[in-house]
Amino acid sequence: MTQPTLTNAMTVDVEDYFHVSGFADRISKSDWDSMPSRVVENTHRLMSLLERYETRGTFFVLGWVAEKFPQLVRDIHQAGHEVGCHSFWHQLVYDLSPEEFREDLVKSRDILQDLIGEPVTHYRAPSFSITNRSLWALDVLADEGFTCDSSIYPVYHDRYGIPEATPEPHRILTPSGMIDEFPGSVIPFGNLRLAVSGGGYFRLYPQRFTEFCLARVNCRTGRPFMFYIHPWEVDPDQPRLPGSLMSRFRHYQNLATTEHKLNWLLPRFRFDSMSASIRCIGDGLTEHSLAEGLYGVRQTSVDSAEVVATLQP
Repeated sequence: MTQPTLTNAMTVDVEDYFHVSGFADRISKSDWDSMPSRVVENTHRLMSLLERYETRGTFFVLGWVAEKFPQLVRDIHQAGHEVGCHSFWHQLVYDLSPEEFREDLVKSRDILQDLIGEPVTHYRAPSFSITNRSLWALDVLADEGFTCDSSIYPVYHDRYGIPEATPEPHRILTPSGMIDEFPGSVIPFGNLRLAVSGGGYFRLYPQRFTEFCLARVNCRTGRPFMFYIHPWEVDPDQPRLPGSLMSRFRHYQNLATTEHKLNWLLPRFRFDSMSASIRCIGDGLTEHSLAEGLYGVRQTSVDSAEVVATLQP
């Protein structure tokens, strides 16, 4: 499949292994300070890998990490990467009130801005948790000066997703202003949608299938895709945490192969920050209105984990 020359978004969610939503029912926030942290070493490991391929990206940094390891944020910024906000406490947005969300958002943003000396205008919710239950968060983001969000995943999932969401990057008009939305990337799978953006999907899928899916996003839509990864995903030696069978499967499956797969993937596509990727689209972003229900006719979607068994050789 011929791949068009597009600038795809490379993104990193800078959080530690014990921040993951799948373990939140076993690891409380009060335990975080006592956990052996691995986020600094793992983030630098990812940064070195990106530097090898002269790739810049957007690093969505958890406020708790920024407060505890301020030099890490400075290192990310000094390496030429874009710094975004990933909340402070890694709480699911739909579990918060608008007031709680704003307080968490502002606290994290202000820490990051003070560290890098520049405005922080990009946001990603923990676990893509802006859903139909929490669309009000888009208005809060715009009101607080954020210009780009990457928190909507146009699939069905037990923890996140808006199945009817527009799958390509687009603009959303809120009462407080316009915000660009760069959703998780998907491809059609029969009458369904299959998530292909990165993370656990990247670890589960065979390499060639990942390449096929990402190239199809570029070729079918003429738009860039968004790829995401976490520092803990290149750390197969991280401590094992208690959790449900599903949570442990999602978190630990194929950790030992992630770095190898990234080395294989990075030369095959053009990557840059989310801002650079959106700029390559120019004026081609469609517009949607929060006041008018945001998205149109509902489409049927599926969690990729339900079909991954049929995709593996």
